[in-house]
Amino acid sequence: MKKILLLLLTTYSLVATPLPQTIKTTIKSIHGDTIQLSNSVPQGMSGIIVHNYGNGLLAITHSVITTQNGQATILPYKAIIHENIPTVKTEAKVNDNVILGNFYNNALVIAPNAKTYSDITKSFKKTWIHPDAYALDFMREEKSAISLNSLQKFARANQIGLVLIATKTQLLVLDPISKKVIDRQPFNETVQKAMKPFFSRFEQMDVSAFGWSDITLQDYYQAVETLK
Repeated sequence: MKKILLLLLTTYSLVATPLPQTIKTTIKSIHGDTIQLSNSVPQGMSGIIVHNYGNGLLAITHSVITTQNGQATILPYKAIIHENIPTVKTEAKVNDNVILGNFYNNALVIAPNAKTYSDITKSFKKTWIHPDAYALDFMREEKSAISLNSLQKFARANQIGLVLIATKTQLLVLDPISKKVIDRQPFNETVQKAMKPFFSRFEQMDVSAFGWSDITLQDYYQAVETLK
């Protein structure tokens, strides 16, 4: 009976607490590479600055990452990089629109096993990018453990705004572009068995077992501890 009650409480906590949402605001003032936003916003959110040129012409001019006290740092826009696409050189201006979490509807789940993955994806309504895609990148680059840098690179290439990472006691909500954990939700992992390095539908990700690589995959729970 206690196990059933614990499962119900865990599921309820995930459903009752929504994930971070997209926030729209404007630039109130500019001080070098720092902007003051018109609204108070959470720290660690990534987003974009959109300039209105008039006559219905809009363009993304910069990326931003929120810091504290309603401020954000201006960064180059790197979501779409192509040598044949000209770089927008418009400076950020007061009253420009700022969209934080512009890709927050697209999310990736890093989980230890299939059951945990299923529980999380059923609890939230998002466009889920399956971890198989991240696993392919992981194997191609011969990584040994999940890292903030590899998640950031994969997120930029696939327009992913949130990464949900299951630990034994928490669900970490990571903005992979800022590499900041922007939310933590209670989570009790009832199935302790974990795949290495994380759940995907590839039964064998440790290529060292075939003699193709000297890399040994790190334990899942040890790896996610470094992401906190």
